Amino acid sequence: MAHTFPYSPGEHETEKASNSYLMSLVAVIAGLPLPIINLLATLFFFLANRKGTYFVRWHCTQALLSQASLLFINSFGFWWTIDIIFGDEVISNRYVGYLIAAGILNLTELIATIHAAIQTRKGRHIKWWFYGTLTDLVCRP
Repeated sequence: MAHTFPYSPGEHETEKASNSYLMSLVAVIAGLPLPIINLLATLFFFLANRKGTYFVRWHCTQALLSQASLLFINSFGFWWTIDIIFGDEVISNRYVGYLIAAGILNLTELIATIHAAIQTRKGRHIKWWFYGTLTDLVCRP
C-alpha cells in the first residue's frame, strides 16, 4: 500500500531502497534450499545502509523484518523435510498442508517484494500491512 513520506527522496535514495528488496530476490537464486541465505543477504544490505537516509533505512528495515519472519516459516519446513528424508518421519496431511501454506506465504512475499522494489524505485513509499507498522516502531527519522 502506497503512503506519503515526510520528504521526496532523491534518485540515489530510491535506487538503494529498491535494492533492499531486490537483495532477497537475488539471494533466492543463489541459495534456494537454505532459508537463511535470504535473511543474510538482506541483513548485510541493511548493515551497509543503516546510516543512510531515513527513506533508505526504512525500506531496508521493512525488507529485513519480512525476511526474518519468513526464516522461521521456511526453516521449520526445511528441517521437517530433512527429518522425512533422513529420519523416521513420514509425509502426512499436516506436512503437505504446512508446505502449501508456506508456499502461499512465500509467493505472496515474493510478489510484494517485486511490487515494493518497483514502486520504491519510482520514489513511492510502500508500507506493507504488518511489517510497515512494525518498521515505523523500529525505524525513527
